[in-house]
Amino acid sequence: MKLADYLGREQRGDWLLLAFTRIFTEKHYCPLCFPHIQALNAAYEQFRQQGVEVLMITSTDQQQSQIVLQDLALKMPLLSDPTCRVFRQYQLGQALGAPLPAQFLLDRSGKIHFRHLFSFLEPNASVERLLQKTNSAP
Repeated sequence: MKLADYLGREQRGDWLLLAFTRIFTEKHYCPLCFPHIQALNAAYEQFRQQGVEVLMITSTDQQQSQIVLQDLALKMPLLSDPTCRVFRQYQLGQALGAPLPAQFLLDRSGKIHFRHLFSFLEPNASVERLLQKTNSAP
């Protein structure tokens, strides 16, 4: 599936949480992103109960992404962006050869209601903060 396939689809909920993450290879994860991936996966049902579809986006290719999906038993869709086109559209930087993580809360029209960009003080928005933002979104 593509990101565009999720926009405008009411049957999956009212909101989309785009979770851009760093996965270097199917067996090598960013040490700042790996715990966040696990936390999002553990909270996936909470997001769904609030009408939020979580889409994890990585720069790994489709084959690597399928291995990650299986190895981590991800509940959320994992979208593959090996050319980093979507990462660039959302104006995310890169370091150590991989795009930086970020989280965006969008409505179904694609309008951004919340954005968290990587910083060394807070590499990823916590699950608690993201859940709070989904509750307070108009």
